Formats: sequence, C-alpha cells, structure tokens
Amino acid sequence: MLPQNEPYLIGETAFHHEGDVDFLRDLIAKGVEAGIDAIKCHLLLDIDDYMVGSHKAIEKLEEMCIPEDQWNETLDFIKTMNIDPIFLCNDVASFDWVIQNGEQIQAAEIHATGINDVFLLEKAAEFRGTIILGAGGSTIDEIEFAVDFLKKREQDDIFLMHGFQNYPTDYRDVIFSKMDILNKVFKLPVGYADHTDPEDELNEYISCLPQSSGYNTLEKHFTPLPHEERIDSQAAVSVKQLKNIRELMDMVWQTNGIDAPLKMSEAEKNYGDVGPMKKALVARNDLEKGTEITIEDLAYKRTNNSVPIKQNDIYNFIGAKTTDYVSKDTPLTYNNVKYRFEKGDISQFKLDED
Repeated sequence: MLPQNEPYLIGETAFHHEGDVDFLRDLIAKGVEAGIDAIKCHLLLDIDDYMVGSHKAIEKLEEMCIPEDQWNETLDFIKTMNIDPIFLCNDVASFDWVIQNGEQIQAAEIHATGINDVFLLEKAAEFRGTIILGAGGSTIDEIEFAVDFLKKREQDDIFLMHGFQNYPTDYRDVIFSKMDILNKVFKLPVGYADHTDPEDELNEYISCLPQSSGYNTLEKHFTPLPHEERIDSQAAVSVKQLKNIRELMDMVWQTNGIDAPLKMSEAEKNYGDVGPMKKALVARNDLEKGTEITIEDLAYKRTNNSVPIKQNDIYNFIGAKTTDYVSKDTPLTYNNVKYRFEKGDISQFKLDED
C-alpha cells in the first residue's frame, strides 16, 4: 500500500524521455534531488497490443519504446536511488515484466484509457503490490467495474488516482470534490495526478490543495528542460518547481496534524490556558464565609495566573458554600468552597426485602 499519512510525491516521466535511456536516468536523478518519493515510468513492450497498426502515432511512439533489457537496468538504477519504482503498464507484456520483478516494484498502474481492459485487469490481479487505477475521465460504473474485478480475484491493494491530462489541464476542470466522492463510494485511498499549466503562477499551490483535505499522494510531470518542446512537456514543471512543491507538501502536512488531529501543540495549549487566556471563574463580589453561592455571585474574567477550574465547571459551584472569605475577583477553586455533593437515588437497584 502506498503511504497515506505522510507526503508522498510521485515524479511522472511518461514518454518525456522519447526513448533516450540516459535522459530518463538523468531525469530520475534530478527528481531525487528535488525530493520525490517515487518515480513512475510508462512501459510499452508490445505496441501491437496497445494501438491499431493504422494509428497515426504508432511509428513515432514505437521509436520511443525502451526495450525490456534496458528497463531491467533502469529498475536497478532506480533502486540505487532509494525511491519507490512505479510502472504504468500499457500492454499485457509490460504487466508480465512487472509481475516478474514484483518484489522490487512498489506499484503498477492501469491508465485511465484502459481502466476496463480485462486483459490488463487479469494481470493486475496477479501482481502482489499496489494497483493504481487512473480514474480520470472515468464514470463511477467504470471505476466500479475495475475495482470489483480486482477484488473478486483477491487483489485488495487498490489505489485510485484522480486527474487527467489535457495538455495542460485547466484548473477549473480538475474538480477536487470528486476525490471525496471516490473515497467515500469505494472506501479506497485516493491521490491526485496534477496536469495543470506549469506556467500558471498558482500551479504549485493548486498541486498541493488536495493535501489540505488529507490526500497526501501527489503525482507530477517534471522536466530538466522547461520551455523545450518534448513529449508530455505541456504539464511538466521544472525541477526547481518540483522542489518547491515538495517543500509545500511538507509544510501542508505539518499544518494538517493528520496523525493526531485533536492533539494540541504546546502553543495551542498556552492559548487555551484558563486565567491568562481563557476567562476564569471568579467571585463577582466579596463573599463572606458560609455564603451559599448563586449564579449572581459568579463572573468570568481574565486573570494574571493560571487556574485549574474550567469555565464549564460553573454549575459545580452554584449551591456550594464558601469555606473562607472570598474577595471580589478571586478565582473560585475547590479549596475555597465546600462542594455540595448530592447522593444519587439508587432505590431502583435495591432488592425487595420481603
């Protein structure tokens, strides 16, 4: 399972390498320098299983396909970088390779364009790591088909990735609220694959927005050659931007307090300190010894020192009697009153003595 309770940044390479393995490895290394936790590569070992022979892009794409032996070397290289390898499988042969190397691979992905490809889903069910399902552009019933298909074959380690590529995607089309729906409907972890315009000054902030709702997994295209036209460059941020995003993710995570959302920091505890900060319960007037306290005798005021009595303890003091003289503005505590204890009625629990 991919980490859920901490920032997890996936660097997306897609076909940005254009078939150049040295470029790919340099890209991976630069991603590591920027702080990625995982690298995602697109596998395509059998192009005939991916597109029809008459497709207008087949010749160009075929030139960019990296052969299996070089993927073996690239996987070894990734492991030396101490990051998680993730492979998107576009064809059955690619999944066979992933399954063969399964112990070294963190996750395998089925692209949104093949989310209901039963041949890929069959292979995904055999993989023992996390299966990422690209959910962008997919209807609820399409996602449900894929999830049910995998679960029926005992593949329960499923992760849904929200987001789609529109070269680049307009941020108004992202619709982050879908992530909550996917999470609630399928009860599965959800991440965000950002494809918004890297030239947009808000790109880094938009990328990290889902994290404020606890979605800590982010996928980003990146490039060492910003402004240069290459495959999949339209949504690729620079290495510097990627580093900024990493820092933003860490900062958002720290502000979220996701591990213990109800825990107070020392600073917040000080802010809630009764007396100096929160108003304390004090005597509204001078109270003689033996005075039976009424609501009119009490007030809330800020004091110089901390007091142990909470504001909502007020009803414990109404009806209690002072044990000493209490001057105006003196904080009320259980030391200066005789607490009125009322014995509860337990007659209903007594056995009849007849």
